[in-house]
Amino acid sequence: MAGSKRKAKIGAGRVGVIDIGSNSIRLVVYDRQSRAPMQIFNEKVLCGLGRGLERTGRLQIESMAIAQTNLLRFVAVARAMKVTDLDVVATAAVRDAANGRDFVAEIERRCRVKVRILSGGAEARLSALGVISAIPGATGVMGDLGGGSLELVEIGQARIGRHATMPLGPLRLADLAAGDRNRARLAIDRHLKRLTWLKLLKGRTLYAVGGSWRSIARAHMVAVDYPLHVIHNYRIERDELARFLVAVERRRRRGLPGASRRRAESLPLAALVLQRIFKLARPKRVVFSAFGLREGCLYDRLAARRRADDPLIEVCTTIARHAGRFSPHGDELATWMAPLFRDEDGETRRLRRAASLIGDIAWDEHPDYRAEHAYMRILRLPVVGIDHPGRAFLALAVRVRYEGIVEGPVPVEARALLTLRAIRRAVVLGLALRLGHTLSGGTAKLVERTRLSFADGALVLTVPRAHLALIADVVRRRFEALAAALGKTARIATV
Repeated sequence: MAGSKRKAKIGAGRVGVIDIGSNSIRLVVYDRQSRAPMQIFNEKVLCGLGRGLERTGRLQIESMAIAQTNLLRFVAVARAMKVTDLDVVATAAVRDAANGRDFVAEIERRCRVKVRILSGGAEARLSALGVISAIPGATGVMGDLGGGSLELVEIGQARIGRHATMPLGPLRLADLAAGDRNRARLAIDRHLKRLTWLKLLKGRTLYAVGGSWRSIARAHMVAVDYPLHVIHNYRIERDELARFLVAVERRRRRGLPGASRRRAESLPLAALVLQRIFKLARPKRVVFSAFGLREGCLYDRLAARRRADDPLIEVCTTIARHAGRFSPHGDELATWMAPLFRDEDGETRRLRRAASLIGDIAWDEHPDYRAEHAYMRILRLPVVGIDHPGRAFLALAVRVRYEGIVEGPVPVEARALLTLRAIRRAVVLGLALRLGHTLSGGTAKLVERTRLSFADGALVLTVPRAHLALIADVVRRRFEALAAALGKTARIATV
């Protein structure tokens, strides 16, 4: 069950990663090795291995005891779950401590697993790969703030550029500064100013990874009453977040609504690191990523051709395979309705394909709740490769697929996250899905016997005479609703 850096066999069984960090240890188990692995188990224990390291240079006995006890549990749980490949990695605290290797040797002896002590460069690289895997097209700088270190990595075109690792995690800074904020600021600036390439972040995106920074994002969501509490791909402009970070500092003793109490101690220093990056590098925005080092460990083992796959489409294909009633026919539906969307760009085409794949996601719900269930489930799916407006677009389209034209106001999430043009496009897509599923009964091959086109101001549905039985009253009504949404009259033609 020991992990390795070899290329993984796709879908060969459950895989897991144990991350021995400076503040916490965590076990995450994924359904399989794939381009878009789905978490099926995630447990964290705060051990504080990095606490006191700056002063003593050693891991503390109490922290090591807590870690060892819980690592024994993690390994036992992983074995019970039949995890076929378990990668155990240790980061900054273990790497930098004088007794770190002795600690690892004891873990290997007691748990009977191999532990990889990651170098600073390897940790930076794997964290960046995690972001690249989850946000295709990410361009800028990845920042991963752990308890013991800060990794900064230049990323773009799915590649990794210059990188650095610095002892600027909140635990290390707390020891160093001893409550003196100015001392912490000077230490942060001293390290950041050594990175001459960091100025390239100006006007670009900082991709933020790490529990403390995610807590800041969560607190910001609460503060602004953001409608979707999904951290991954949450985007905040620099100036807005800079103002909020001042509030984080002011409330350091009272805690922040939305942030875990256990994180309260580290948040002011995590905010300070972010503030100094803003001051010295001037990024345009921050995008928070739920994927980081652990997912980077999996992505690192994929063959190059698999890395190029679209994670959103892979997840939607898997959902269609496991949650649909019949053989998946989403790609068939997407091709069939393509004439309706002749002016779409590549990203909209991709979302339309995803919606077509998961358009039958709520078939087994009570009919009165299918639309609502589909909407909420898609909005909150633990998927990557999609931003928040994209989630709202998919959710609204599939809701319309189940209920037709939305009666009353558009759901609050879609209203907040989408433009009016995107809402109209999602409604048209949903009505096209509704018609396609009605024509086919949710099965493959039937819709491709018909054809959609435009002619003389009308939307035309062409049907072979041999298949006119497909055009029942319900099909006519749904076809007319689609035509009306497009501002066209409806005409059925036979050949």
